[in-house]
Amino acid sequence: MTVPKALGHLRVLDLSRVLAGPWCSQNLADLGADVIKVERPGSGDDTRAWGPPYAQDADGNDTTEAAYYLAANRGKRSVTIDIASAEGQALLRELVPHCDVVLENYKVGQLKRYGLDYDALRAIKPDLVYCSVTGFGQDGPYAHRAGYDFLIQGMGGLMSVTGERDDLPGGGPQKAGVALTDLMTGMYATIAILAALTHRDRSGEGQYIDMALLDVQVAMLANMGSNYLNSGKPPRRWGNAHPNIVPYQTFACADGYIIVATGNDGQYQKFVEAGGRADLALHPRYATNPLRVQHREELVPLLAEMVLQHPRDFWITTLEAVGVPCGPINNLDDVYSNPQVLARGIVTEVPHPTAGKVKLVRNPMRLSASPADNAVAPPLLGQHTDDIVRGLLGRSDDEIAALRAKGVL
Repeated sequence: MTVPKALGHLRVLDLSRVLAGPWCSQNLADLGADVIKVERPGSGDDTRAWGPPYAQDADGNDTTEAAYYLAANRGKRSVTIDIASAEGQALLRELVPHCDVVLENYKVGQLKRYGLDYDALRAIKPDLVYCSVTGFGQDGPYAHRAGYDFLIQGMGGLMSVTGERDDLPGGGPQKAGVALTDLMTGMYATIAILAALTHRDRSGEGQYIDMALLDVQVAMLANMGSNYLNSGKPPRRWGNAHPNIVPYQTFACADGYIIVATGNDGQYQKFVEAGGRADLALHPRYATNPLRVQHREELVPLLAEMVLQHPRDFWITTLEAVGVPCGPINNLDDVYSNPQVLARGIVTEVPHPTAGKVKLVRNPMRLSASPADNAVAPPLLGQHTDDIVRGLLGRSDDEIAALRAKGVL
């Protein structure tokens, strides 16, 4: 029986590169959309060269596919078109009537020079959903600046609350270990596109989506932003501690580290009782979370001394038994050998044209009736050019050869 694809009725013309846009279009591809990834002839998406590491063939030799590129381009079809050439632009305009969505992350105004902006393309297809991803959005004093994840993490406030406290060793601002703002922008863009498609299906009306990394970063400050807006006090870095909950942080054990996340007073009481410090459970200065936050500086050293008396496995076993949230700090060896990760089948191995097989992390969205498709490897550069130009645009083999000879394809 053929498994239905949630977005199998949709086609996306993907003009985006690097991470935020491709992360969005990979979501759409996983959910069944036909995503046509448009790349520069000869070089393609910048991330194809962002290695090592690269995918390796059966003999252990590097292929041309960087692991970075593989992370964000599963399930797409690659077509090489020179977007800067008049003939390439004409081909893209011909593709638009066959597509439901255009996704792009060019600088503000750049695609207008090519006749590929929203106004030009909706004249071809009035119900088109067109999503632009930029650093700062389509208006405002920073609109024409280039935006990069690292810069936006700093400008958008994330680094002001990430990193060890300034008064402790190693204190100072830190970026997240992955390009978090790019990834979250890709996720928000996915949601916005699906919302716009729902609106289109109800009204027949397409629309323009303006996604900005800075907007996303400010929005995803979440409780930190709300704390500031409601107190007027900028939050500071707390390292692995929490500004509003104590204890909710890392502790050194006798043989490593553990995370303890007590979300309420009952969990705190069970935590200290498990460590042989029942005297701290109902102590008048520590009995409630507001009191623990107030007296953090005196309480945390007492808890740190308590935790240091036992090894990590003791704490995990003991705290899990009494319902106190806790866990280890795993490296990726630990992550990918974790029994829960293995049981959930998060890692998938798919056929690849040059590597034979590549390992990928499957989409975490679990749909019971129309599951995400994780079985198609990221495409080689231009792998589907002939199929798309011949199949959708009706060009003959001779015409395709002529376009390739001119560098258009």
